[in-house]
Amino acid sequence: MTRRPLRIAMLAHSTNPRGGVVHAMQLSEALLDLGHEVTLHAPDSSSKGFFRKPRCSAAAFPVARAAPGMTAMVEQRIADYVRYFEAPDAGRFDIFHAHDGISANALVTLKERGLIAGFVRTVHHVDDFADPRLGELQARAIREADRWFAVSRTWQARLAAEWGIAASLSGNGVDTVRFNPRPDGTEEALRTRLGLASGPILLSVGGIEARKNTLRILAAFVDLHRLFPEAQLVIAGGASLLDHDVYRQEFAAKLTTAGPAATAVHIAGPLADADMAPLYRLAHALIFASVKEGFGLCVLEAMASGTPVVVSAIAPFTEYLGAEDALWCDPSRPSAIADAMARSFDKPLRIRLARNGLAVAARHDWNSVARAHLPVYASLKETAPA
Repeated sequence: MTRRPLRIAMLAHSTNPRGGVVHAMQLSEALLDLGHEVTLHAPDSSSKGFFRKPRCSAAAFPVARAAPGMTAMVEQRIADYVRYFEAPDAGRFDIFHAHDGISANALVTLKERGLIAGFVRTVHHVDDFADPRLGELQARAIREADRWFAVSRTWQARLAAEWGIAASLSGNGVDTVRFNPRPDGTEEALRTRLGLASGPILLSVGGIEARKNTLRILAAFVDLHRLFPEAQLVIAGGASLLDHDVYRQEFAAKLTTAGPAATAVHIAGPLADADMAPLYRLAHALIFASVKEGFGLCVLEAMASGTPVVVSAIAPFTEYLGAEDALWCDPSRPSAIADAMARSFDKPLRIRLARNGLAVAARHDWNSVARAHLPVYASLKETAPA
């Protein structure tokens, strides 16, 4: 496809383990395995670097603490990215690839200033912002790209219908070496460290957010707990640049009225990357009843770990999961989520779901995702001025 290795600048919005950042890191490593030179970039206000050390080159460049307010924070991080790539030692790349609105807006500015020829944008999903300024920045970050990828056919179709953009489909992958059903001996130590009892663990990943539907998941768990009092709900993750404080306050208020189930709810927050694989193996089921997703990487990670999955009966899940691969629910109805949770206690069904989930995970490898990018990268490089 290319005569020499491509020099690729991969850009993420943060160093935290959000879906888009995980995708960017795994894609970077897969492109490295194909012989290309990749540097993964992200602004780093914590000075801790990426949530795990990537195998490719990485530039987690230091930035100041973000200004208060989401709009001010976004604009500050865009300016941080612009300043970083304006520096003479930032490096020269054949391809610039943004996975979010922050880094893509910075690349638009760099292109307008003649510092780069163009860039690729992966649109994982499109947010609904109340602030018109954030909406304008989101639109600029999508429209002004030169090539586009979508991780699902759902978002590929929406980009075509709503934006007039012909995006290529990249898909998603999962590392089945890292995420697998075989215990590694750390599971029980993790259970103890998180303060969990021996009962079944229903796992929600992504933190307490409206898009993750955490309030309805809590309501469903309260209903389930009456039938299965040994069950526990663990909510992991939640490191986000977006402001979810109002939703989290509502969740905290609901938790105080949850009765006996309240003591069985564990808010684990962001966990170390090394904890995620054993956490999936500890889980009785992953509860991923989101109301909007770009793809849902956690679904593949849980399935690769042999863990049954409860998912919303919406796209994009309906694209890559068959009727017998998961427990489906209506995400708008807590009773439907609770019913799906209850079905996960059927042992023969669990065995079938685990088997089918492993087959789904095996069909999603990062090497194929990386290869899907190469023709688009080549076409952009060919059109760039020498």
